[in-house]
Amino acid sequence: MSICPLCNGFRNVNVSCKHCSASLADQGKITDFLDEYSAYEEIQTLKLVDGLEQSTKQEQCVHLFSCNQCGNDELVAINE
Repeated sequence: MSICPLCNGFRNVNVSCKHCSASLADQGKITDFLDEYSAYEEIQTLKLVDGLEQSTKQEQCVHLFSCNQCGNDELVAINE
């Protein structure tokens, strides 16, 4: 099992907004936003509903990035 470098604070990623080119802020794993208990669920189970069919096989963690300028949200697959 691999680990996400963003979730574990090993590195940062700079992502630009597709709409206004401003820097996006990492809000965390998309699965943490499912409900108030999802942060406590098994990661491999949550990967079944993260919106990326092959996230488990490809060892990716899907993060939500938000733009403070225009309000755009983007999903970014992070290699674990």
